[in-house]
Amino acid sequence: MPQDALKLLSSMATREVLAALASAFQQSTARPVLTEAAGGVDVAERVRSGELLDIVVLAVDVIDRLIAEGRLLEHSRTDLVKSGVAVAVRSGAPAPDISSEEAVKRAVLAAKSLSYSTGPSGVHMQKTFERWGILDQIRTRIVVPKPGKPVGSLLADGAVQLGFQQTSELLNLAGIDIIGPLPESMQIITVFSGGISSTCTQAEAARTLLDFLASPQTAPIKRRYGMAPAGD
Repeated sequence: MPQDALKLLSSMATREVLAALASAFQQSTARPVLTEAAGGVDVAERVRSGELLDIVVLAVDVIDRLIAEGRLLEHSRTDLVKSGVAVAVRSGAPAPDISSEEAVKRAVLAAKSLSYSTGPSGVHMQKTFERWGILDQIRTRIVVPKPGKPVGSLLADGAVQLGFQQTSELLNLAGIDIIGPLPESMQIITVFSGGISSTCTQAEAARTLLDFLASPQTAPIKRRYGMAPAGD
């Protein structure tokens, strides 16, 4: 790793967009940025273990907890992007109606198998199934991927029929068809934020990178990867 390289660790939902943004930053500043992604739970544990990092990007509530724990620098939180949840099936499979919350419920009940992630979108879907009163009925049909494994890969492999995940994680995956976003009445928008690690030795450079990642000029890249600027 180059001596002056900044190390950025994120959850899988922002992996591709951050890699593209880091490349743009490197081209404009000549400062190398190394990006790595893992399951959100694993990322938080690595931060808590004291791993040498410069910037961490996770769902905003996790960033706030890590700041409160002293693992990220106070006042370093910077909101970067936001993303909703989409529904997908295997390429060529019949697309169920998801035009309303009731339609999504019918699709879930009709699916022989379904999947959602261990991240914010998965937590939301499980709570939704509980609210609908169907979680116990469908529990044996739910396949939860290992942290870091996209729901889309289970769809593409034919392991599950119906998948729910952040739009950014479903985009550009071969072998799946994205039906569309969840209906507004049951949609959840997750804000992903960055923070500077307490182990960072290049705080000024890390602040410059965070400011770039949040800047208006990065909006087209964010939208290209299925996300929107956090301030939109």
